[in-house]
Amino acid sequence: MHTTLRKIGNSSAVIIPKPFLAQLGAKVGDDFDLSLEKDHIILSYSKRHPRAGWAEAAKKIVRSKADALVWPEFNNADDENLEW
Repeated sequence: MHTTLRKIGNSSAVIIPKPFLAQLGAKVGDDFDLSLEKDHIILSYSKRHPRAGWAEAAKKIVRSKADALVWPEFNNADDENLEW
């Protein structure tokens, strides 16, 4: 498909046709990764969940034994006495 570079404010933009976005399942506000390879601009839809990779990162911290309390004085020792 052929498209034209357009001026939008102080920037330039290429309009992505609605059927392309629909096929990806993308919507306004979603993230895309942009890269340049020789004379090609690569635009990739980033379907990452905001917390993607957090579970594995937490496991890695535990395996490295770097999971000590940052503020040990704020432990949860008396939590069982709390009334809700």
